Amino acid sequence: MFGYTFGELGSIFAMQGFAGLILFSVFLLMGLGLAIIFGQLGVINMAHGEFMMIGMYLTYVTQLVFLQFLPDLMSIYFFVAMAVAFFFTAILGGCVEWLVIRHLYRRPLDTLLATWGISLILQQSIRVVFGTREVGVIKPDWMMGSISLTDMIDIQIYGLVVMGITIFLTILVMFAMLRSVWGKHVRAVVQNREMAGAVGINTARTDRMTFAIGCGIAGIAGSAFTMISSTAPDAGQHYIVDTFLVVVFGGAGSLFGTIVSAFTISQLQSTLEFFITGSMAKVWTLLIVIGILMIRPQGLFALKIRR
Repeated sequence: MFGYTFGELGSIFAMQGFAGLILFSVFLLMGLGLAIIFGQLGVINMAHGEFMMIGMYLTYVTQLVFLQFLPDLMSIYFFVAMAVAFFFTAILGGCVEWLVIRHLYRRPLDTLLATWGISLILQQSIRVVFGTREVGVIKPDWMMGSISLTDMIDIQIYGLVVMGITIFLTILVMFAMLRSVWGKHVRAVVQNREMAGAVGINTARTDRMTFAIGCGIAGIAGSAFTMISSTAPDAGQHYIVDTFLVVVFGGAGSLFGTIVSAFTISQLQSTLEFFITGSMAKVWTLLIVIGILMIRPQGLFALKIRR
């Protein structure tokens, strides 16, 4: 930090803080779905990143459809793409749960290996259909440009849009978990699966809906991520480790913990990246998180469940 004036440091922290908020949005969108799945089902879904990747390619396909048939409506294609990404990945996630995951509950190693195999299948399928090269998604005109706060601080409009989507989806998920019938069933199954089944809750259907919704949220994350980076078959693998780190650090199954964890890790990593290399920033972030987990292994916010 030496060699910078206080004004320059303030601008640096502000710019890196905004970059961290964009990274926070990606971590949180990915972490929400993973926290729901891992918190209720105890499934380590190694294919979660691939559902994000599928959401990215669905956005790319939706863009091509609009360019070909509905060029006058390109300003709204992104919102249509998010809806398509959610429903397609949710349906795909429900099929994966019904075909594979439901047979492997309470077998964590088997589910880990099975979902890892599914991730490889999805990656290779995308490579067969779209090829191995990266593809780009066009931002709508209203997403282009930036807002200048000062001479040194610019805020990209697409970043604000991604953060807005993240805030809206987070509020929606929290409301669904606390107020909807599905959310009440999820919390009942988490607290006591046998008793929930005894009072008439269809636990198998609740599990399938939970897995499907978690995968659907990952699809939305992928759609939003196309505004930040290019789309490639291995894009999901770049964030799956960070997403697991966010969920574990926040406390498995705690949505509030996932929010706090995603914010803490993204801001720490973004700030360190300015002063050191990106790889070393990841190393230091990981070391700090591991140090905290050694002191508090249950994570920042652990659910209290009666056994």
